[in-house]
Amino acid sequence: MRVVTLILFVILVLLQFKLWLGEGGFREVARLETRVEDQRQLNDDLLQRNAELQAEVEDLRERLDAVEERARNELGLIKPDEQFYQVVPPPPGTSETVKNDGEST
Repeated sequence: MRVVTLILFVILVLLQFKLWLGEGGFREVARLETRVEDQRQLNDDLLQRNAELQAEVEDLRERLDAVEERARNELGLIKPDEQFYQVVPPPPGTSETVKNDGEST
């Protein structure tokens, strides 16, 4: 009877070992669930980005002013009858003031 009890105890310990630490055990399942959740979050982020890009593509297809705005902002293009003025701020730390007649002080 002692031998049977010992054999059953050893089998129980081996099954518990496999359940907790072996392949397909609780630790691996928890790790895989974490990876699935991370991938799901990444997929949601990519779906949102795709929707934004699709909306931008539709906007560029349907509206000429959207194309014009993008050409102006990203490429610096101007129309043939326009003049381009670029305002450059003074370097930081300069306290030079300009009078009405254009002289610097």
